[in-house]
Amino acid sequence: MNADTVREWLCLASASIHEQRDYLTQLDAAIGDADHGVNMCRGFSKLTEVLKNLDGAPAPGALLILAGNTFAGLGGASGVLWGAALKRAGRALGDVQHFDGKGLATILDEALAGIVQLGAAEEGDKTMVDSLAPASRALRTMVEAGATVAEAMAVTRDEAEKSMRATVPLRANKGRASYLGERSIGHQDPGATSTAIILAALQQTVSVGS
Repeated sequence: MNADTVREWLCLASASIHEQRDYLTQLDAAIGDADHGVNMCRGFSKLTEVLKNLDGAPAPGALLILAGNTFAGLGGASGVLWGAALKRAGRALGDVQHFDGKGLATILDEALAGIVQLGAAEEGDKTMVDSLAPASRALRTMVEAGATVAEAMAVTRDEAEKSMRATVPLRANKGRASYLGERSIGHQDPGATSTAIILAALQQTVSVGS
């Protein structure tokens, strides 16, 4: 995998988020400000524009940092969190031109660490962490067990989607949804949902390239 893999992933994630914008907005309307779909689309639209006009061929890590800076510059909770996630992942990759399954696992591990550090959320708080943390563990476990990248990401995608659905019975402890208290129970978290969509795009990308 290389910078083209990262670029293709981000572009596919953008298309997937745009396709699911109304669904994300519907989820956020129940427990948030009804703007998650719009904000995520805004971030990915800007990122797609930046990638299209990019000169040269930056390393994968530099491309992730660029993506992180783009999201962070747009403001909003999701933009700031994804900005921190992608920048930290990019810094962890460094200047390498190619990366393997362990490098991919590092991307998710570091993205999660960036989100947790900034947002102070834990699993069970009904946030994007509830989708990303189990997915990150699944990928690392599969890779270290000797699975191919395609095999590992198939399990990772399934884990993200299962964990996304598992946010329904949770009470929100972070973010706008936490203001609702018990009323947040029974609703799927929009941040966990958009995270699962982004990881599904990653799975599709690496499966095609493997």
